Amino acid sequence: MDLNRNLKSGGYHNSMILNYIDCYKIDHRRQYPIGTSLVFSNWTPRKALFKDTDKVCFIGLQYFIKKYLVEEFNKFFKSNIDVICAEYEQKVCRVLGIKSFNTQHIRDLHSLQYVPIAIRAIPEGTNGRVGVPSLVMWNTHKDFYWLVNYLETLMSSVLWMPSTSATTARKYKEVFDRYQKQTNDHTWLVPLQGHDFSFRGHSSPESACTSGIGHLVFFEGTDTYPAMDLIESYYNGRVGCSVPATEHSVMCAHGDVNEINTFKYLLNLYPTGIVSVVSDTWDLWRVLDEFLPILKEDILLREGKLVIRPDSGDPVDISLKAIEKLWNVFGGLVNNKGFKELDPHVGLIYGDSITLERQRAILEGLKEKGFASSNIVLGIGSFTYQYSTRDVYGHAMKATYCEINGESRSLFKDPITDNGTKKSAKGLLAIYNGGLLQECNWDQVESDKNEMIEVFRDSKIVKQYTWEEVRNNAKS
Repeated sequence: MDLNRNLKSGGYHNSMILNYIDCYKIDHRRQYPIGTSLVFSNWTPRKALFKDTDKVCFIGLQYFIKKYLVEEFNKFFKSNIDVICAEYEQKVCRVLGIKSFNTQHIRDLHSLQYVPIAIRAIPEGTNGRVGVPSLVMWNTHKDFYWLVNYLETLMSSVLWMPSTSATTARKYKEVFDRYQKQTNDHTWLVPLQGHDFSFRGHSSPESACTSGIGHLVFFEGTDTYPAMDLIESYYNGRVGCSVPATEHSVMCAHGDVNEINTFKYLLNLYPTGIVSVVSDTWDLWRVLDEFLPILKEDILLREGKLVIRPDSGDPVDISLKAIEKLWNVFGGLVNNKGFKELDPHVGLIYGDSITLERQRAILEGLKEKGFASSNIVLGIGSFTYQYSTRDVYGHAMKATYCEINGESRSLFKDPITDNGTKKSAKGLLAIYNGGLLQECNWDQVESDKNEMIEVFRDSKIVKQYTWEEVRNNAKS
């Protein structure tokens, strides 16, 4: 085989699973002490940056395992090892500025034909405590101690976002729940009141999907279409929903001279069900004060709901004024808690620059004006879900134990220059009664009483969760 030809022509080797690393991981294998046979690491949300929560919703591991430890590694195992190693050596030598690099450990892993890693983790969906590991992992074959923390970069990049977004979604839902209990009886509506609008603002389709599944732990509404595919493919669940909705290009294409005709066209196009119409392309107040009164009879005769969507201005002020104007036109009822609910043929969604602070201000403003929280749906966008980092909850993977020449050694760090957030756990780790047990023994790690359950070992998925189970875990 002409390896140079294969290297130049591209192919699978250019996306090899073992390339998903920080460069400094390349030679850690040789940097460990001679005689190292086992490395044990943990993945933990170490702190809450904004001190606003003490629990982080753990989600995404099953996707990571199936996608990368199974699917991507299977591609590696099925590929030509000579091509892989030639490409790997060529790239390493260029990056590190060296003349040669021994790839025997890559060949050995390929010959093994499975991933010699064990993972134990808290159940997916669990709201785990800050400072307590979400998972631990170690090598099951003494020759591959180097693989444990070699996977750190990939695992970190995939896992921090879904857990962070799920925890954020939980906060939004808690606010919706609180105002629902105060102002109406529509518990069924709460999962639809937070709608994921964030796809276009994410750094990549994968980040949109992994963030999107975090959102869908607590909500049903989403416009992040592939997040629903991810859940179906990796969690055997069918969740998520949306509605027909316009954008500004649609409204502009119909023209601004007789915008009321655009509304007539859309009501005719969708004679039943929900249709959402962006209404501030030109003059939101004209739509609310002039067009909707003219269309009132047609709207009330529909078997469905016309949802008005403002998309500019101050979200709090615009939302409150718009709902008052809808009430003035269509009325509604006063529920048994004494709050006004719009006629079910109309509603409002606001999805531009919504934050937790603005969510609370909108719902509190509605309450003060005598309106139920059920009158509005909020779109949660990338300002919320993408405008965050791994540091929001200090997610990190760190080694805490190793075995060298048959001897056990606890690993830990406690920098004198740090304020305490980087002080690591020590030794083998397990969770008992919700608390972290450090420097335990292997029997305690592998006990059924350990709340971190074995989910993966030697390329085999030991425990899987359905999406229903994930959501049930998130409720507890």
